[in-house]
Amino acid sequence: MWNTIIVYPFTNALLWIYDIIGNNFGLAIILFTILIRALTYPLTASQMKQTAAMQEMQKSKQWQEMQKKYKDDKERLAQEQMKLYKELGVNPFGSCLPTLIQFPIIIGLYRSIIMAMASTPLQMLDLTRAIYPFMNVSNIIPLNSKFLWMDLGAPESLTIFGLAIPFLAIIVAATTWVQSKLTMPPPATNNPGDPSAQMGQSMTMMMPLMLGYFTYISPAGLGLYFLAGNIVSVAQYAMMGKVDWKNLLPKPAAQPKKK
Repeated sequence: MWNTIIVYPFTNALLWIYDIIGNNFGLAIILFTILIRALTYPLTASQMKQTAAMQEMQKSKQWQEMQKKYKDDKERLAQEQMKLYKELGVNPFGSCLPTLIQFPIIIGLYRSIIMAMASTPLQMLDLTRAIYPFMNVSNIIPLNSKFLWMDLGAPESLTIFGLAIPFLAIIVAATTWVQSKLTMPPPATNNPGDPSAQMGQSMTMMMPLMLGYFTYISPAGLGLYFLAGNIVSVAQYAMMGKVDWKNLLPKPAAQPKKK
C-alpha cells in the first residue's frame, strides 16, 4: 500500500521529469521539490495564518494579564493558555504541522531515490516493475546519477586537502537553520510553560541537526531535496512578504537602566 500510494508515484514523477529535461537527475530532484512545494502551498498558507493568529493573541491584553497573574504557577498558566487557545480557535502547534507532514514525503522520496538508483539486477527488476507503462524505460535506465561533484545515489563528501568533508550535510544544516529562523518567528513571550514557545525552540534547534545527519548518512539525492526545499521555502515566504531578515541577527542584550 505504501509503495502504491507514495513510493511508486514519486519514483515515476522523478523519472518522468528526468526524462523530459535530458537525463539530469539532480535537476529533476530540484524541479520535483518545487512541484511538491506548490502542491503543499495550502499547508504553508495555513501555517502562516496560525502564526499570525498566535502573535496577535500574545499581544492581547488578556494574554499579558494572564502572564502576570500566573507567573509563579507554571502549571496553572499552561492550563489557562490552553483554554485561551481553544476559545480563540488557535492551534499552538499549527506552525509546526506542515513540517511534520513533510516527513512522509521525505521517507517516500528516500525510497524513490534508492529505487531509481538501482544498481543490482534485482533492484533493476524492481524498478522496471514500478515504472508505469506509458514511460519509455529505454530512455531512463540506466540512470545518470552524476550531478556537479556528487553521486546522487551515495552519501556525499568533498575531499579538501586530503580530508573528506560532508559539504552537502553542512549546507543543509545551515540552510535549515536559516529557513527556521526566517519562517518561524519567535513567540511574543519567553515563558517556559508556553507549549508553542517550547515547540518552536525545539524545532529550530533539532531540525538542522536531524536533516544534516540524514544528509550525511543518506544518498546525496535526499540532501539535494532538503537543500532545494529550504531555498524554495525561504523564496516562497519572501514573495509573500513574510520573511523577517532581522531574525538572523543576534538579539541585543538588554541594557540596565541608568539611575
